[in-house]
Amino acid sequence: MERRRFFKYAGLGAALAGIGSAVAWRAHAHGWQGPVDPQRVEEIVTRALKHFYVEIDATEAQKQKLDPIVRQAARDLLPMRDTFHGGRRRAIDLLAAAAVDRNALEGLRTEQLQAAETASRRLTQAIADVAEVLTPEQRQKLAEHVRQRRGWHHRS
Repeated sequence: MERRRFFKYAGLGAALAGIGSAVAWRAHAHGWQGPVDPQRVEEIVTRALKHFYVEIDATEAQKQKLDPIVRQAARDLLPMRDTFHGGRRRAIDLLAAAAVDRNALEGLRTEQLQAAETASRRLTQAIADVAEVLTPEQRQKLAEHVRQRRGWHHRS
């Protein structure tokens, strides 16, 4: 039973990650190299939520609960993009330096792991919050949709 619950939450995580990916992909596709315009992110999240609601057949009451959960998670996670991009730039600069600074590389690695931990914790919180709003049937439907869309196969 625990395994089944894990996969349901993993599916929800993939869906939320998919919303995040849609935001990141659109940012990349539009050539956004610097900070992403928060208004544009809101538009992308609005579109993604509309698709999400149709996919799970969300009630109006669920939409009212899910909307702020997903929007706040997107707002909270968006700055992580700059953190990770900055880390890559710093890694390249360290690589290009005349001498290898192992302490600086280790410091950068530690910072990036802490940032990833923060992002993972926030995403997990959003997944749990969304899961509490959905019915078991909706969670199953969402998990199946994610499996099909991502080419995942059910493994027992």
